[in-house]
Amino acid sequence: MVFAAESRTEQRNGADMNDTKQEHEVEELERICEFKEDTCLPMEDERLRAVVAAMVQSCENESTVDHVGAALIPSKDEIIRILAVLQDILFPGYFGRQELTHSTLEYHLGNEMMRLFDMLSTQISRSIRHECRRMDSICVQCVQKGREEALAFMEKLTSLRHMLAMDVRAHYDGDPASKSLDEIVFCYPGLYAIFVYRVAHELFAQKIPLMPRIMTEHAHSLTGIDIHPGATIGTDFFIDHGTGVVVGETTEIGNRVRIYQGVTLGALSVPRGSEGGNYLRGRKRHPTIEDDVTIYAQATILGGDTVIGARCVIGGNVWMTESVPADTTVVIETPRHVFKEERPKNLRQQAE
Repeated sequence: MVFAAESRTEQRNGADMNDTKQEHEVEELERICEFKEDTCLPMEDERLRAVVAAMVQSCENESTVDHVGAALIPSKDEIIRILAVLQDILFPGYFGRQELTHSTLEYHLGNEMMRLFDMLSTQISRSIRHECRRMDSICVQCVQKGREEALAFMEKLTSLRHMLAMDVRAHYDGDPASKSLDEIVFCYPGLYAIFVYRVAHELFAQKIPLMPRIMTEHAHSLTGIDIHPGATIGTDFFIDHGTGVVVGETTEIGNRVRIYQGVTLGALSVPRGSEGGNYLRGRKRHPTIEDDVTIYAQATILGGDTVIGARCVIGGNVWMTESVPADTTVVIETPRHVFKEERPKNLRQQAE
């Protein structure tokens, strides 16, 4: 009987707690519902209209940057899709459709290359039209020119495939950690950056505006490797690890060159003010690296007059603005290491 009484008491207490909780929730809802939403709308509306008006007015200021009332520009998303199609074409069986046989290869490549032609010609036409408007030039038959330039690029795909195969082999020969060519094609950021560079460089050589830079900056954002499409790079190029590598616009790199993470092939600082940049634009500003050179991590080589001779080895962390003759090894002076013996406090006191 005692247990029953206690149980009834607990039930009543629990019911009282639930009633109190529900009353509190009702009070809270009533308090929230007292918010007069409609009274705030005119004030918010007015402030939002003021923000919009200020943004519109800012677009009339010539010192700001916008693309209002101009020709269509290339689509960055579409250009990234073009790279994906090219990756499938240049490395068939690795990306996109993987169940390829020799009997289905012609159909697959034909379908992908027709798709590529449509996408590429459209984006090239947009790039040309945008540049014509930007330079206040007369734009003549941009669509037809886009189709012609797309065909001219696609005629280079076979030679691009051979060159990329040499780059894959260079990565395999240069990195004992790689287990197969497949691993390099699938996994290595250095090879992806080189693939995008080689595609973009051909478009750059055809003087297609904007598109090449969109491509290489996309690779830069994915891999941390920044190769300007204007750079000239020979065969069997190997970038190990890759993060932080910079190759400037007028850099010239020979055949069988190996570079490691953090290497900068750059230009000396541009003089302050816009005229400094205009004066140097189009001039040779970045170094020349001859055949069979190895450049180790974090080395920095600057200047358009700097030439690294064939078969040189440039050690890690080296800073160079002067030329080096062939067959030279350049390293910084070996730093002196300081070793400190750390002992517990009680042992030091005993020793004293």
